This record gives sequence, structure tokens and C-alpha cells, in this order.
Amino acid sequence: MSEFLNENCKYDLEDRTLKFSEDIIASVKKIPKDIVSVPIIKQLIRSATSIGANYREANGASSKKDFINRIHFCKKEAKETMYWLQLLAGSAEEQSNKELCRILWRESQELTFIFSKIAAKK
Repeated sequence: MSEFLNENCKYDLEDRTLKFSEDIIASVKKIPKDIVSVPIIKQLIRSATSIGANYREANGASSKKDFINRIHFCKKEAKETMYWLQLLAGSAEEQSNKELCRILWRESQELTFIFSKIAAKK
């Protein structure tokens, strides 16, 4: 897992969301694939990688309204990612996979808080 989960590191939000996407992808490769995990993993990858994509779109927004709209999408995708991570953790049999999901869930929660704060300031 990348170093972004170290609380002492500071990152640009574009970099942070990219690293989060990369960590999600690397992490789900470690999860055993079965009839339960595969659909959850697919949804998780979609929502988690969408956070960074929408943030980059927000930074290129044509108006303040467009920016805020994209930030709200980021927040919604981060919350959805938390949901899929909870489901994946609940279905994981190995404790190491459960802990991995918890770490990623905390980062997703932090991103949710960050995007909420950005949306509230504008």
C-alpha cells in the first residue's frame, strides 16, 4: 500500500485521490474472488476511481456552479466507496483483508469530509 496512508504526509488532492484509486486496485487484487466478492469489487473500483476523475473535472470546471456540482459527485462517490468497503470487509474471511478494507474505508471517510468542507466553502 502506498505511503499516502501515513497521517504525517501532505499531498495535493489530485495526487491523493489518484493514490487512493491505485491502492484500491492493488488491494482488491489480494482479495479472493468468489460469487460474493466479484460484484462488490467491481462496484468498489467504479466508485473509488470515480472520486479522482471527478475531482480533476472539478478543477477544470467552466463555472463555480459546475465546480460545486463535481465536488458533490466526489463526495457521493467517496460515500459509496465506504459502503462497498464495508460490504467487502464483512464478506472477507481473512483478518488481513478486513483490516485492509478498514484502512481504505478511513481514507474514503477523510475524502468525504474534505469534499464536504470544500462544498461548504464555495
